[in-house]
Amino acid sequence: MDAGLLFGSFICTYLLLPTSFSNLQAIIIYSLSLLFYYTFAYKQKFYEQLWSYASLREFFIILRIVATTVCLTMITYFMLFKAFLPQFTIIYGLVLLIVLTSSRYGVRVYRERIQELAINKKKTLIIGAGSAGGMLAKQLMQGHDQLIPVGFIDDDYRKQGLYLAGLKVLGKVEQLNEIVQEMAIEHLIIAIPSLKKEELEIIFHQCAKTNVKTQTLPFIEDIVMGEVKVNHIRDVKVEDLLGREPILLEDNSISEYIANQTVLVSGAGGSIGSEICRQILKFSPKRLILLGHGENSIYSIRLELEDMQSDCELIPVIADIQDKARMIQIMKIYQPAVVYHAAAHKHVPLMEEHPEEAVKNNMIGTRNMAEAAHQSQVNVFVMVSTDKAVNPTSVMGSSKRLAEMLVQQMNKVSTTRFVAVRFGNVLGSRGSVIPLFKKQIEKGGPITVTHPDMVRYFMTIPEASRLVLQAGALALGGEIFILDMGKPVRIYDLAKNLIKLSGYTTQEINIKFTGIRKGEKLFEELLNKEEMGIQQIHPHIYIGKSATLYIKEIENLIDLYPLMSKEELRERLLSLANRSETPEKKQEVANMLSLS
Repeated sequence: MDAGLLFGSFICTYLLLPTSFSNLQAIIIYSLSLLFYYTFAYKQKFYEQLWSYASLREFFIILRIVATTVCLTMITYFMLFKAFLPQFTIIYGLVLLIVLTSSRYGVRVYRERIQELAINKKKTLIIGAGSAGGMLAKQLMQGHDQLIPVGFIDDDYRKQGLYLAGLKVLGKVEQLNEIVQEMAIEHLIIAIPSLKKEELEIIFHQCAKTNVKTQTLPFIEDIVMGEVKVNHIRDVKVEDLLGREPILLEDNSISEYIANQTVLVSGAGGSIGSEICRQILKFSPKRLILLGHGENSIYSIRLELEDMQSDCELIPVIADIQDKARMIQIMKIYQPAVVYHAAAHKHVPLMEEHPEEAVKNNMIGTRNMAEAAHQSQVNVFVMVSTDKAVNPTSVMGSSKRLAEMLVQQMNKVSTTRFVAVRFGNVLGSRGSVIPLFKKQIEKGGPITVTHPDMVRYFMTIPEASRLVLQAGALALGGEIFILDMGKPVRIYDLAKNLIKLSGYTTQEINIKFTGIRKGEKLFEELLNKEEMGIQQIHPHIYIGKSATLYIKEIENLIDLYPLMSKEELRERLLSLANRSETPEKKQEVANMLSLS
């Protein structure tokens, strides 16, 4: 472009002044101008300047280059042809100075004009100079209410210094902190939809060092499915940083046992139950029975599902799973082919205080549901369990382990295929730590963590619900399915990430350690020793080897629990749930109990 500007300046001067030199001399003058111009432009680092922020310093660089170029050109011409052209020299220099300055400072004028139109908008840096980043920049420049893009960050060395959508690639991710400070950046957007979660975590931690609000684009699978658009910027979520890739379902196998069938979901108003309902609706069931004890939650999920515009008939049913006669009645009326049993008490500390409620809801309620399903000849019964059922040290975990045994025993006497599905903590559920941490952050802290070394397995609600559906498709009867939970996560790290995602530092929001609560463990397991003969039947689903069932003892406990004190009932639950363990494991459990 500069070669063209020099040629234009030369022709303009030639036309303005009567000159006596020949065409050959004109070519020589222009060639000399190019030679001297590019030589001194290189020495002055002319092409390394960021012209959208040009100031007086950059003007003097242009002035020096123009003056040197014109003077040396005309001196060389004089030495070659013994002719001096003072008027041509002055006019040529002025025209060249005006043209070069205008071409450079026009960028700054354009930027300042954009800024005038963007009063109160936040200077935004886009991480990812790819197609998504370019589309995002154009959409933001076309009139976003709050953000104005000023540049890109990208680790591709081939893109450094280049322009995309009129904005320069300013550096790599490792340089992010200094670029943010230098350019007073107020907002960061990660615009790489195809990014793996491990890579997102690395980039996010670089962003967190800047203490600037960071957002991201949706993941590529969401964009491809048409659920969101490229300009749907959202906050980075804790689940984005878990390092887990999206789970793909075998849609055909799930559709075979759900499509055009009546499906019943207990606990349909809860976090897991409601998401199971959302996932089920994608497979075109004939009827979906929304069974729950809380009328408000059932009402809410029904309204939400109606908005999904499915042909499925939605039937809300308010009932208590502890009422056996009512469960039998519901099953006989609607004759479901598939039952997902997600209703349960899941709060560990509360069940320590009220063990009789854990027995009534988690054990008796599960038995009632299983017997009603058996009598109505349901095809598949899937019980939603928990990793806390493995080597349990809590009332809740023990009640779920004994409920698993009840379901496995029912499979032995029924044509219904009964299975249980275990998974760990669910991010975003009402009982998870995330809502608690968010409330504590809103109040200014501190965030309370029980122990710095406490770790848990985590899944997202949609992820867990999809795998529950997949397990139902794989059910032969009697299995304990274990979902692939990925890597365990330290609760302390989770708390730190959430503080950063909320725009604070750990100095502003403190983390306080409160000590392990009654019934809690430092870590969770997915299998006990008796179940170690694990078999992988799906990329994310395993089957544990069947363990010994203590049905008579469980039935005896159910009969006698009203006569027991809370402490006695707690001890009986823990003892029976851990009965199949080796002496070493029993001692380990006893140690955990004494610790808690």
